[in-house]
Amino acid sequence: MKEKYLNFTTSFITKYNNYNDEQIEEIRYGLEGLYLTFTKLVIILIISLILHITKELIILLVLFNLLRFTGFGFHARTSLECLICSTLLFIGLPFLILSINLSKSILLIFGLISLIVLGIYAPADTVKRPLPNKKKRIIRKISTIIISSIYIVMSLLIKNYNISSLFIVANMLEAIMVSPIIYKIFKQPYKNYLNYKK
Repeated sequence: MKEKYLNFTTSFITKYNNYNDEQIEEIRYGLEGLYLTFTKLVIILIISLILHITKELIILLVLFNLLRFTGFGFHARTSLECLICSTLLFIGLPFLILSINLSKSILLIFGLISLIVLGIYAPADTVKRPLPNKKKRIIRKISTIIISSIYIVMSLLIKNYNISSLFIVANMLEAIMVSPIIYKIFKQPYKNYLNYKK
């Protein structure tokens, strides 16, 4: 199915323009990324529908991606690895938190622990996207801390438990993604900017 999609879309894109082999490979790479992202999202959405947490999943994805934009973090090497991690983290963790119905004080503790982790380790880069510019790293760190702090305050102010807890879950997810532990588990290098050569 993936190959059919890639072949059809690539031939359609290249039909009216002249591309060299390297450009065609880049097009295929980008299309493959879109395909894999879309299929993973569909699988995760189906699971969320079964568990009746689709609205919560969508809210969580928005909150998480705002933090991810400044904090960066771990990326799985393979599509299967990414699917397993995404399912466990974006379905498993919110489902667990929503089912347990934690008190505000426990959510606050989780939020503060996440904030500390983010303050220490964000932003966390990858081999493909190192962050060699020190000034930009500092700006990203400050931005991540501010967003994380806003999430904690929002969690305390919002009375609806499901929505309130999602702000903390987003913090927890990003804290996991920037932690050196997840890089070690998946045997990926950490602080890649130290090895960056212009």
